[in-house]
Amino acid sequence: MNKYLAGALAAPIALMTTAPGSAQKSDNMAKVVAHMQAVKTMTASFTQTDRAGKSLRGQLLLKRPGHIRFQYQKGVPLLVVADGRSLTMIDYEVKQVQRWPIKNSPLAALLDPGRDLSKYGKLVPTTNKNVISVKVKDPKRPEYGTITMIFIKKAGAPGGLTLNGWVALDSKNNRTTVRLGPAKFNTPITNSRFRWKDPRKKRRK
Repeated sequence: MNKYLAGALAAPIALMTTAPGSAQKSDNMAKVVAHMQAVKTMTASFTQTDRAGKSLRGQLLLKRPGHIRFQYQKGVPLLVVADGRSLTMIDYEVKQVQRWPIKNSPLAALLDPGRDLSKYGKLVPTTNKNVISVKVKDPKRPEYGTITMIFIKKAGAPGGLTLNGWVALDSKNNRTTVRLGPAKFNTPITNSRFRWKDPRKKRRK
C-alpha cells in the first residue's frame, strides 16, 4: 500500500443507536437505491484522513458505471482511477502502477448503479434521522471487502439524498475513510478524464 494511503483511519461518521423499525428500514433502503440509480455523474471535493491525523485533499470525479478519479492535492504524487474495467493506483514518485478488477474492490458497490443494494446492503443504525448509512458486502465474495456509505437526506438531490462519504475495507484489510464536500450531480464528464499517464512508459493509457 502506498505511504499516502496506508493505515487510513475510519473515524466515526455516524454513531450507533436503536435500530429503526422495518417500515423505516425499507423506506431508507429504497431512497438509497433510487439515489444510486439517479446519479450518472458526480463531482465533489474530498478529504482523506489517516490514523495520525494527517489529511489529504483533492477532487473526486465519478461517472457510472465504472469510472472514478481521485485527483490528490498538489505535492501528492498519487492518482487513483477506475476506467470502467480496472481500478488503478499510480504512484508517480516511485513510478509504480497497481491494478485490480473493479469488481474485486469495495468501490464496486459505489460504481455500479445496477447493483442490488437491497440484496447486498445492510442499514447501519445512526443517531440522526437525516443520516442513512449502508454497509455493502458480497456474502459470496468476502475477500472483495466492504464499503459503508453515508448518505444525508437533502431535498432536491437525486433520490432526496447526497453522498457524504464512505469507509472502505479492502481484501488486504486496508481501511480508507473518505469525506465529501458539496457535490454536483449529472453534469457532463468525458471518458478522457479517466485516462492516466503511465510513469513507466511514455504513452497514455
